[in-house]
Amino acid sequence: MKKIEAIVRKAKFAEVRKALHDADIDFLSWWEVKGQGDAKQGLIFRGIAYDVNAIDRIYVSFVVRDANVEKSLGVILKAAYTGESGDGRIFVSDIVQSVRIRTGERGDESLYNK
Repeated sequence: MKKIEAIVRKAKFAEVRKALHDADIDFLSWWEVKGQGDAKQGLIFRGIAYDVNAIDRIYVSFVVRDANVEKSLGVILKAAYTGESGDGRIFVSDIVQSVRIRTGERGDESLYNK
């Protein structure tokens, strides 16, 4: 089992979510987050300087069986891609154990995706 965490543009999140759904990855969590990359930018509006380095992003997290890792990565890469700096990152981590609380199922059997 692997945990996939992706940080994507807010404007691309709906596409990422739909693409994951179409790939039968339906059980996921997401948060609105702010982050800062290597781009340094500022905005001056009506003579007032604003710091716009804190960029709005969506942080997506879900756990899949090993067989679904490459499919999940491909879907996110395709849906989140704009070709510009700031498209985001994807992280993959090992999951040692998973237990479904309601049934007590463990490991792969506790996951929704097949």
